[in-house]
Amino acid sequence: MPDHVITAQGLVTRVVTDQGAMQVVDRVSLSVARGEIVALVGESGCGKSMTALSLMRLVRKPAEISAGRVLFDGQDLLALSEPEMRGLRGGRLSMVFQDPMTFLNPLMRIGDQIAEAIILHQKRSRREAREAALAVLKQVKMPSPESVLEDYPHHLSGGMRQRVLIAMAVSSRPHLLIADEPTTALDVTVQAQIMALLTGLVRELGSGMLLITHDLGLVAEYCDRVYVMYAGQIVEEAAVADIFARPQHPYTQALLRSTLPPDRRLPEFETLPGQPPSPMHFPAGCRFHPRCGHVVERCRTQMPEGQVNRCWLGAGRTS
Repeated sequence: MPDHVITAQGLVTRVVTDQGAMQVVDRVSLSVARGEIVALVGESGCGKSMTALSLMRLVRKPAEISAGRVLFDGQDLLALSEPEMRGLRGGRLSMVFQDPMTFLNPLMRIGDQIAEAIILHQKRSRREAREAALAVLKQVKMPSPESVLEDYPHHLSGGMRQRVLIAMAVSSRPHLLIADEPTTALDVTVQAQIMALLTGLVRELGSGMLLITHDLGLVAEYCDRVYVMYAGQIVEEAAVADIFARPQHPYTQALLRSTLPPDRRLPEFETLPGQPPSPMHFPAGCRFHPRCGHVVERCRTQMPEGQVNRCWLGAGRTS
């Protein structure tokens, strides 16, 4: 059996509003092994980021985790106190967010921000933490790292700010790194640099990484396994090679058809019709059936179970 650094089992997160409760993460189960890079993919609004925040125990009211288990290094994170969670976050459990300017303090120098995390989780002196901050900036291949230590976030480019977040995340040699759309709004060249950096660091540290993305090209190039998410549920899970060669769920098939192939021109670019359903108004039965070209009557009334292929038309479920 793989040495799983994290395993989520039946994770449920809901948002409680005046109009009722929305179940935005619905019985999600996933795992990441040490040395493995796993993707969680799907359209915007499908619940990917909320899943990541739930794994980190970062959901706040009106959102709440209402069911499930999250086993991290053998501990159930949902059973820990908030002080115990703060001891894990940024240490053995780290996250790289998609918008660096949201998570970097605009009034603090870069070196001080990285050093603060090192002091908190590694109990080093301020001088030692500054030296470690410089070392980790060099590790993430930051240009002119000595100068960057004294810069403020607005002095840096988007790609450099993302490297700062990565430096902060890996400074404590985490067992699990969650990367939520880490290359959003970056140009293609910088995207490739950031992904090569992340995957190289994960392999070097022997950590696991959960990559939250909608970019199937990144998944194909860098990931080992993939979970496909739709309307708060995992609808398919497989090795990356199998997903691209033999996609099982109609939603996965539609996603792949709507991706422009790099090796040939298409007479017409195929899009997925319709919109994902609102969590306040999920349809009965299979949540994908209003947009599916293979729908049968059972799809409209009964929700298929399982995550390997959550579809009534899957192997062995045609009746």
